Amino acid sequence: MSPEAGQDPPRRPPQQRKQVLLRLDPQVYEALARWAGEELRSANAQIEFLLRRALADSGRLPGTAGPIRGRGRPRKADGGSPERGTGTADGQPEADGSSD
Repeated sequence: MSPEAGQDPPRRPPQQRKQVLLRLDPQVYEALARWAGEELRSANAQIEFLLRRALADSGRLPGTAGPIRGRGRPRKADGGSPERGTGTADGQPEADGSSD
């Protein structure tokens, strides 16, 4: 069944994010948390950012991996969805040429 003109094709439901238990040396975690704070990310988002960057640098990041979530809280226009997926691979908002 093809979508009618002017309609978006149906989207797949978003996949639930995988939860992983990670044990770190407390000093490594504190350094990571400080770094994350400097970049306005949570420690969890910083870990994901670093893992994605390492995978991309080694050519192992799957092409089907969803976009990294943007920094900060979702905009109200986004409906408050935690899976907003707006941003670039480095977590920066995408430039659209407009200024807020």
